[in-house]
Amino acid sequence: MSYRVAFISLGCAKNQVNCEQMMAAVQKAGHTVLADPDGADVAVVNTCGFLASACQEAIDTILQMAELKTAGKLRKIVVTGCMAQRYREDVLRELPEVDGILGTGSYGGIVDAVEGVMAGERPARFDNIHTCAQAGERILTTPPWYAYLRIAEGCDNCCAYCVIPSLRGRYRSRPMAGLLEEARELSDAGVKECIVIAQDITRYGTDWDGQHHLAELLHELCKLNFRWIRLHYLYPDEITEELIDAIASEEKVCSYIDLPIQHCNDTILKKMNRRDTKAELTELLGRLRARIPGLVLRTTLITGLPYEDDAAFEELCGFLRDMKIERAGVFPFSPEDGTPAARMEHVSMEEALRRKELLEDVQSDIIDAYNESCLGTVREVLCEGFDTQAQRYTGRSYAESPGIDGGIWFTSPEELSPGTFVRVRLTGTMDGELTGETV
Repeated sequence: MSYRVAFISLGCAKNQVNCEQMMAAVQKAGHTVLADPDGADVAVVNTCGFLASACQEAIDTILQMAELKTAGKLRKIVVTGCMAQRYREDVLRELPEVDGILGTGSYGGIVDAVEGVMAGERPARFDNIHTCAQAGERILTTPPWYAYLRIAEGCDNCCAYCVIPSLRGRYRSRPMAGLLEEARELSDAGVKECIVIAQDITRYGTDWDGQHHLAELLHELCKLNFRWIRLHYLYPDEITEELIDAIASEEKVCSYIDLPIQHCNDTILKKMNRRDTKAELTELLGRLRARIPGLVLRTTLITGLPYEDDAAFEELCGFLRDMKIERAGVFPFSPEDGTPAARMEHVSMEEALRRKELLEDVQSDIIDAYNESCLGTVREVLCEGFDTQAQRYTGRSYAESPGIDGGIWFTSPEELSPGTFVRVRLTGTMDGELTGETV
């Protein structure tokens, strides 16, 4: 029997890839994939469990599905992903509306779960998170001009504030041959921007032979028909000279590096099990800027971490001002259950939020100065649509990653199709974003 199955994916792009694989598996089994859970037989909620706030978003989404179920507009609910893995007993006990649950090691069991709940069962499957398969066919849910290529699963960094290793398992690199085959399929399908992702792409291949293989992978990806290849996320302590050379020399690799540093204070870095010092970070950022022309840096910073007193916070503000990191996501420290950092003394959430706002003010000044420095230059922009209210096209250059960095608003005398590359002269700013006109 064929069922109508809707998917909702929460959280990061890595989670989105898992959802795309589940969608393909369900469709291959003869079921229909829907975009809207209203009217579906089964709604699959693929949850994020990285932070308490993400878990709450997942619960809220599940309860929304429960309302549809009560109204007779949905028959069954299956919960998958990180929140399901992290709080499996709580989900089964506290959310009776949930009909089935799969952990992060069990995405491959989605067809059995869908068919099981429709047969009146309540499947709960949690396979080994360290050995589960990573590859699989996908139904892309991104716009046709860009797609994510997940090159590894899990994480061995074990930062003191992070639950990811317990949810995703040990670091496992995907075999390069299979990756390149998947990338070739994306390229042949017309994908123009390949976004290379993993919890840590810098360590790609080190679990095979102790050697770094990311640079080798990038050189192979550049042989395919992509226009841009973007990198998320690189960890400072594993960036090699060979990798810097690859980014600098390969025209298709964007001069854009997402480098999560979290903090700069040496005491905090050590207590959080980070393997950098402020001096090493300063040297690395300077070397990257010297070697990669036009480099745009993105990072994440956490305010209110254990051991962050007023002086350490001021040190972080000064570091951001000095390094002039163009893109920064700032988050208050969240003491997550089961992490070493949660047991350490730290400031209140109110104070962490206050510091977050102050650091965002510093970042806002950096963005404004960066945007001003871009005025008068011409950039290649990927057109992503037309905003009828603003009467302008929207798009991105190499300096903006989709969904997190904003974009570029521009005018054109000619009608443009989404997915088209154009040259845009940057002439102004609007709400922290750049504006321009095609040339």
